[in-house]
Amino acid sequence: MGSAGGAAAVSVTDVDLEAAGSRRLLSQPDSHEGYVELHELVLDNAKDLCWMEAGHWLRLEEDFQESGDWSQPHLSFLTYHSLLEIRRALSKGAILLNTEANSLPAVVHILLDQLIYEGQMKPQDRDDVMRTLLLRHSHPTEDESVWTMPPALVQRSGTGRADVERPPLREQRPVEMSRMAGKEQSGVPKPQLLETIPEDAEATLVLVGCAAFLEQPVLAFVRLKDAVTLDGVLDVSIPVRFLAVVLGPDTPHISYHEIGRAIGTMMSERVFRRDAYLAEGRQELLRAVEDFLDASIVLPPSEAPSEPLLRALVPLQRELLRRRYQPLERLHIGDFLKDLGTAGSPAIRCARWDPLLGHGVPSWAPAVSPGKDEATAEDDDPLRRTGRPFGGLVRDIRRRYPKYLSDIKDALNPQCLAAVIFIYFAALSPAITFGGLLGEKTKGMMGVSELLISTCVQCVLFSLLSAQPLLVVGFSGPLLVFEEAFYSFCSSNGLEYIVGRVWIGFWLILLVLVVVACEGSFLVRYLSRYTQEIFSFLISLIFIFETFSKLVTIFKQHPLKREYNVQAEVQPGVPEPNTALLSLVLMAGTFFLAYFLRVFKNSSFLPGKVRRLIGDFGVPISIFIMALADFFINDTYTQKLSVPKGLQVTNATARGWFIHPMGDTTPFPIWMMFASVIPALLVFILIFLETQITTLIVSKPERKLVKGTGFHLDLLLIVAMGGLAALFGMPWLSATTVRTITHANALTIMSKTSAPGGKAQILEVKEQRISGLLVAVLIGVSILMEPILKYIPLAVLFGIFLYMGVTSLFGIQLFDRILLLLKPPKYHPDEPYVTRVKTWRMHLFTFTQIVFLVVLWVVKSTPASLALPFVLILTVPLRRFLLPRIFRDIELKCLDADDAVVTFDEAEGTDVYNEVQMPS
Repeated sequence: MGSAGGAAAVSVTDVDLEAAGSRRLLSQPDSHEGYVELHELVLDNAKDLCWMEAGHWLRLEEDFQESGDWSQPHLSFLTYHSLLEIRRALSKGAILLNTEANSLPAVVHILLDQLIYEGQMKPQDRDDVMRTLLLRHSHPTEDESVWTMPPALVQRSGTGRADVERPPLREQRPVEMSRMAGKEQSGVPKPQLLETIPEDAEATLVLVGCAAFLEQPVLAFVRLKDAVTLDGVLDVSIPVRFLAVVLGPDTPHISYHEIGRAIGTMMSERVFRRDAYLAEGRQELLRAVEDFLDASIVLPPSEAPSEPLLRALVPLQRELLRRRYQPLERLHIGDFLKDLGTAGSPAIRCARWDPLLGHGVPSWAPAVSPGKDEATAEDDDPLRRTGRPFGGLVRDIRRRYPKYLSDIKDALNPQCLAAVIFIYFAALSPAITFGGLLGEKTKGMMGVSELLISTCVQCVLFSLLSAQPLLVVGFSGPLLVFEEAFYSFCSSNGLEYIVGRVWIGFWLILLVLVVVACEGSFLVRYLSRYTQEIFSFLISLIFIFETFSKLVTIFKQHPLKREYNVQAEVQPGVPEPNTALLSLVLMAGTFFLAYFLRVFKNSSFLPGKVRRLIGDFGVPISIFIMALADFFINDTYTQKLSVPKGLQVTNATARGWFIHPMGDTTPFPIWMMFASVIPALLVFILIFLETQITTLIVSKPERKLVKGTGFHLDLLLIVAMGGLAALFGMPWLSATTVRTITHANALTIMSKTSAPGGKAQILEVKEQRISGLLVAVLIGVSILMEPILKYIPLAVLFGIFLYMGVTSLFGIQLFDRILLLLKPPKYHPDEPYVTRVKTWRMHLFTFTQIVFLVVLWVVKSTPASLALPFVLILTVPLRRFLLPRIFRDIELKCLDADDAVVTFDEAEGTDVYNEVQMPS
């Protein structure tokens, strides 16, 4: 069995790269996507000879089945003998490269001359072979296919033999394609086939059949100088670049069908096809076959293996493919661009693996100016330190701001408008949810009104000034946890909470200036998956715990009793009937409805666009339905969202829009002004973690962003705006992971045509500033929605809070490994951290994270909860210095690798949460 798989697409086209083995780069030949058709010589229903399509390849193979329809795209499983036959035949067969011909008869004339010249065919057989090669071509239908038509054996003309199923070739049959051009194709093209073939694809035609008068099998391989459209030959109208012919005597030891399948499979594989384009002679083609064999796997004859045993082949095949598709960074990009004559073109992106970070860090290879040496092309890694104060910030500005005009022009696209509508709801729902919870935890000192205004103002400024405008700035769970802890600290110590936030804001501005001046963003390299997952799991647990804690509080305030003292108006402290039960129903209903719509988005029901539309708006739909249900239940009280009218603060009796730094009601202690540096450092750590990790995720090379990013500039903007917002009693914000990924996906344009079985390729991402700006403005306008928002029950927001906590767990490998503690090993998944690490050592690694989780939970539950980020940072030296003494390098690479897959298209059971390691 031989097979070859695909590799991740890179910015440079296939022909531009060198195949494994560091071969010489050639700029003259060009490479295209490949389409292959295999035609076999058969007898039609009228007992006439013809070529019948037996299968075609577009990366994967599709065969016409005996049932009368096309099979699903599948991997080609080849016989090893057929591959050896191809290698042997290529070493002796006719090889014609860069043949100039504009029709099939012209190609055949040149080919036959070469075969006779090389002594592989007798001159007296020329006419018979020509007539055979110029027979009409048919395509399968339910009535006519290779399954219903017997294979033909061509006899030499004038022999007098007339076998019914294998008749001689009749001399009166037209030669010059008259039958081909004058008769419509008998087959019906497979639906969607032409739509899935890329526009620049070039075809390979493979012809195989039996000819009794040939003494030995003959293989001919032809590469045309220019692709030619052959009317009436292929099932689709695609120009043909390659022609492979295999003819030979009928022998039981050779299956021409399998040889044809092997040729078709090889020509559909991108590295071999590139070698075929670049080959200058027979030896290079033979070397390409050798390389193909090196990347293939042979199964020895034995009892049929079970599916679990076959899974063991996957790691081996991945390693073979890794060697075959060598990394882009091993090439000499500068010389390569000069060779292609593309110097001075827009920057080409590549990925650089950073062992400290644990995953690919995007790097940008700047354009190479004509005449300059490759050494002058500086590696513009955004996280590379310059050694100068604010050097990283200056580089961010120089890299990104020259593209400002294109950031405006690129927004003139309908997809950007659609993204605005979608992201508006995606950002509004958590703003209302967190705003309501923030108002409850701070006793109205900050709430929905402040959060909406803060989100509007900061998002407008960030959209206009940032280096990566795809980031969506907003409030998140970790910040909510801090606000609750700091409010409890201030209340227990008699301090003004809202004034303390002002001094935290001042220290935040000072801290971010120091960090940006020292180019401190490079520290994000040291935050491995180990630390991210512990933090993410903790926040998810807090979300879930807080939800049920609030529900228990409602049951305590409104217990289930036989009799109630019902008043005409709801009185504080007086239990109301059915309030607790209705709150439970609203919370559970909101959670399950939002979760169901999330699962429904990735199901197989309804058309994809409708399904995604419903799934993407799952959270607002859930809030609307459950709030509507509560609205129609008039006789049962539920606590509603507290929203002030217009631009009023949430609690006008306790504060105004400007917070005096020296204290609003009582003088603020001087010692606390300086001590505020500690909670400021904690807030900075939270914002730093969320913002920088979100930037890393959205800047993955797979997303093919071309305008670059700016870790230093974006961090400065977000932290400084948050520090100033504290003066006005508004929350500080950070980059939000899920909303940012959703924003990037909504602006990603995928190719409309894709090979069967392959993923759609990214054409471009609309990197612009207008969508974020419009979303911010719409959120600001939402402040006037008080007449609507006041009908939302808090229990509905608790349901959304629970939803965010539960769904955030699904993208965390730590959660998966905790579940494996409860499963027998035979049910463990086929993942590297399972298959390449002993089970007990995997559980030991998981146990270390659980221990740290418990420590963090204890710290969070004590008055020292403000120290939570400090304790979290201790996981960094633990991971870097202690764990390598316990675990081997290969184990840590499997257990602590960033293997999240970037998801663009919708597939069952996958969504953007699976790419997220930080909850938001």
